[in-house]
Amino acid sequence: MAKRTAVKVAQKAETGQKDGINPKQPCPCGSGKRYKACHGAPGGATDVIVSRPFEGLAAECELIALREFVPSAVAKLPVKDGREVTLATVLPMAAAGLIRGDDVPFVGLQVQTRSGNISRDLARALQWAQQAGAGEVLAVVGPDNGENPGRLQDLLDPEAEIVPTLHTDFVWWMPEGTEPTGDVALSLERANAAILPTERLDAPGVKAAYWVDAGDKAHLRWVRPEPEEKLLSAMARLAARGELDLGEGSRYAGSFRAHGLLVPVWDLDREMHAREWADPAEALGKRLQEALASDEQLTDAERRAREGLRGRQITLR
Repeated sequence: MAKRTAVKVAQKAETGQKDGINPKQPCPCGSGKRYKACHGAPGGATDVIVSRPFEGLAAECELIALREFVPSAVAKLPVKDGREVTLATVLPMAAAGLIRGDDVPFVGLQVQTRSGNISRDLARALQWAQQAGAGEVLAVVGPDNGENPGRLQDLLDPEAEIVPTLHTDFVWWMPEGTEPTGDVALSLERANAAILPTERLDAPGVKAAYWVDAGDKAHLRWVRPEPEEKLLSAMARLAARGELDLGEGSRYAGSFRAHGLLVPVWDLDREMHAREWADPAEALGKRLQEALASDEQLTDAERRAREGLRGRQITLR
């Protein structure tokens, strides 16, 4: 047996493989780099930035929205195996995970990360939540110490959508009938005071689109799944025709990049209720789909529109 093991080790050393992974293949962490230049490098690579951490999940756009701009929401995670866990935008004290007093496990999305791979950090928090007991808190996901928990993509059903439930406050932090005390009470008060009214648009073909009342004006933020350049070209076709809006009381404001995808933003008349923008958003979505399907070269006017759109982008890190 010892001789057979030594032969396997020698074979790995000869081929340059580690743990059965070909060093020339993409690293399993999802960074996009070869394994030998990432986690196969001496000492590993804990600081590699993964620009699109949720790629491959049907819930990618919703995860980005919940991570970046939805204030208070929860959603059941479609875990493949093990204990059911609830995903939350923000937890008390911005914890990475907690088990509520009634033994309901949560993991938080809006947390300070300790690595460049949010998906891997969430996977570690999810695995912790499936094992921890009532009242336990995971303040942060620390250094990986050579562990390889995989990514969220390895733990969830990749075809499953996530449909979040939005809240107007953070009372759901506590089990029903429980009064918060101490640091949790203070954190709850501060969190409630910071919430901007937010609603998810509900219309056919409209996903990960959120209306928010920012005080002086309202906005629509819509996480789009298409590759950036393809989406920009489609939006440019609409912009050149004056169709890149949601009708009267709206205007295209710009976009931001978040976790590898583009999030267009529109300014809206805040006197109109969020539900009134559902049909216009559906109509805009159909126009976008038609423009995305076009394979014609952009006209001069459309190219100018595309450069104008490109100049109104902000990258979130």
